[in-house]
Amino acid sequence: MNFQHSELTQQVAQTARDFALQYIKPHLMEWDESQEFPVHIFKELGKLGMMGVIVPEAYGGAGLSYFEYNAIIQEISQVCGSIGLSVAAHNSLCTNHILTFGNEEQKKKYLPKLATAEHIGAWGLTEPNTGSDAGNMKTTAVRDGNDWILNGTKSWITHGKSGDIAVVVTRTGEPRAKNNSTCFVVERGMAGFAAGKKENKLGMRASETCEMIFDNCRISDAQRLGEVGDGFKQAMKILDGGRLSIAALSVGIAKGAYNAALQYSKERYQFDQPISNFQGISFKLADMATEIAAADLLLLNACGMKERCEKVTLSGAMAKYYGSEVSVRVSTDAVQIFGGYGYTKDFPVEKFYRDSKLCTIGEGTSEIQKLVIAREILG
Repeated sequence: MNFQHSELTQQVAQTARDFALQYIKPHLMEWDESQEFPVHIFKELGKLGMMGVIVPEAYGGAGLSYFEYNAIIQEISQVCGSIGLSVAAHNSLCTNHILTFGNEEQKKKYLPKLATAEHIGAWGLTEPNTGSDAGNMKTTAVRDGNDWILNGTKSWITHGKSGDIAVVVTRTGEPRAKNNSTCFVVERGMAGFAAGKKENKLGMRASETCEMIFDNCRISDAQRLGEVGDGFKQAMKILDGGRLSIAALSVGIAKGAYNAALQYSKERYQFDQPISNFQGISFKLADMATEIAAADLLLLNACGMKERCEKVTLSGAMAKYYGSEVSVRVSTDAVQIFGGYGYTKDFPVEKFYRDSKLCTIGEGTSEIQKLVIAREILG
C-alpha cells in the first residue's frame, strides 16, 4: 500500500497544526490545572470541519477520509492530548454511531449540528461495575407503549456533562443473554437525564469525564437506533473504528513527547557537549523514533482498510494496542531525557507522560486488545 500522504491530507494536517499552536498551546496548562473543558475551542474546530470529519457533506460534515481524520487527531494531540481525545470521542463515537446506525430522519436531525459542533456529542457504554464486562450492564430500557423508560448510571463518559446529544447503550433483555441491549439517542434537557460526578483525573484533564444518570427517563421509540437487541453489536462495530482514533491520539502524543525530547537533547549541555552526543540518550531517541514509525504504519494500514470498507477488528486492535503502549514508553523516556526538568510542569513532557496512560485504557484496555487480536488470529 502507498502510505504517501495526499496533498489534501497534508493541507488538512497543516490547518490542524496551525490551529493547535495558535489557539490551544497558549492555554493548555491553564485548562489542565483547572480541568476546564474549553467548549469554545470545539466550536471553532467545528467551523473548520474537524468535528464532523467523516460525516458526508449532505449532512453538514467535511466528507473527508480516515487519513485526514488521523492527521487531524495526531496534529492536535502533539500539542494537547485532552483536546485530541475530545475531538476523537465526538467524531468516532457519538457522531459516527448515528451516521452508521441512524435512520435518515435521525441523521438529518442530529448530524448537521454535531458536525459543526453546535452540539457536542457523548457516548455511553461503560458503567461503574461493568467496564469490559459490558454484557452485564445495569442500565436498562423498558418499553412502555411507544416509549422507553431508561434507568441506570453510565460512568467515565467523555462529555457526560457538557454533551448535548448522547448515544446510550442500554440493556433491554436479561443479563448476559444474547442480543440483550439496544441503543438510543438522548438529548440534554430530557426529563430524568442528568450529569453526575465529574472525575478528577491523572491526565487528559481538559477532556471532561462525567457520569450520566438516568432516572425514569422517558423517551420516544423514535430515539431508538437500529433494531431492538442490536445494541452490543453496534457498540462493538463503533469501537472497531473508534480504536483508530485512539491509535492516532497515541501516536500524536508520542510524537509530541519525542520532538520535545529531541530538541531538548540538542540544547542541553553537559560535559561541554549536547547530551544528544551521549550514547545513552541517542539510543533512547533511536528507539523512540523507530517505535513511533512502526505505530504510525500500523495505523495507516488500518485507515486504508477502513477506507476500503474492509473489516478492521484485527488491524484496529493492533494499531490501538501497539500505539498506546508506544505512547507510554516514549513519553516515559522523554521525561527521563529531560531529567529533573521533565518532572516539572514548566516543560511539556510531564503532561504527555500523564496523558499517555489513558490511551492504554480507554476504548478497551491493552489486555482487551490482546484478547481481540488473539481471537482474530486464532479464528
